[in-house]
Amino acid sequence: MTDKEQYRAWAESQEYIPLFMKPWWLDAVCAGKEWNVLLARDEEGEIIGAMPYLLRKRAWLKYIVMPQQTPIGGIWVTPEVTADRWKTAEVCRALKEQLDCLHLAYYYQQYLPGSLCVNALKALGFTIKERTTYRVEDLSNLDNVIASFSKNKRRQLQKALSLHAEHNMDIEEFYRFHCQCLESRKRKISYTREFLLVLERKARRAGQCEILSICNADGQVYAAAFLVWDKNYMYYLIPAYEPTYGDTGAGALLVLEAMKLARDKHVVFDFEGSMNKGTAKHYKQFGSTPITYYGVEKYYKPLFRLAIWFQKLREWRYR
Repeated sequence: MTDKEQYRAWAESQEYIPLFMKPWWLDAVCAGKEWNVLLARDEEGEIIGAMPYLLRKRAWLKYIVMPQQTPIGGIWVTPEVTADRWKTAEVCRALKEQLDCLHLAYYYQQYLPGSLCVNALKALGFTIKERTTYRVEDLSNLDNVIASFSKNKRRQLQKALSLHAEHNMDIEEFYRFHCQCLESRKRKISYTREFLLVLERKARRAGQCEILSICNADGQVYAAAFLVWDKNYMYYLIPAYEPTYGDTGAGALLVLEAMKLARDKHVVFDFEGSMNKGTAKHYKQFGSTPITYYGVEKYYKPLFRLAIWFQKLREWRYR
């Protein structure tokens, strides 16, 4: 049995493993690409830690990066191990040694907030970059949640009184709507139709996704979001807003309805982060709390750093 096959079985036994590290999720977001896993074991040979990863290649260079629509990855350690900082560090060291054997040019993954692995990897020579997501943790009283919204967002909810939420938007319709929303801003969508169809099919089969839309009385869609969740969090993974209807309050109502769904599932609502100042300001107006998570990075070959620099320069020139 390969490490990947063992990981599939082991991950099923890990009740609180993040959604984005589950094998079915990786199958979906890495379709047509190569994902694999490194495993750490105890003295009895039992798996106590794992690092699933997406391996990419550019010319003769191999590198690890986050898959599309996947904000969290890195190392998952069993709860028994995470209670012991020293054991966690040992797991990270064992996985780092295996990582070195892949002869990479570059490594980058994003780790859970509060992960003990981050400090352990920093001590092993990795660079740590702080990132921010925004969460609303207590959804038990929606009146209190709405009271924490900014005046602007509460005003928008008043404007949205004639609108309503739908929970049955077709995935093809959602993709077309998202494309339309981005085209209105002269932007291109970052994922393909086929990517979303595969992701939605697998997430729907697992019972861990829903497409929420905000419509007027005639059924015209003003805003929509592709939501996913696990036992801890609901993620506002792919929101889409039609700029033409920006004054209707549809965007604020969409967030509120998504929070209601998170409340019903007894999970924390996570805006899925943003390093964009405008988006961050928008999320803060919903009474959310900024939470730090971490990008863990290492350049194994200086040549790859140069290649990344040229790519960013080219993207800047053609904006």
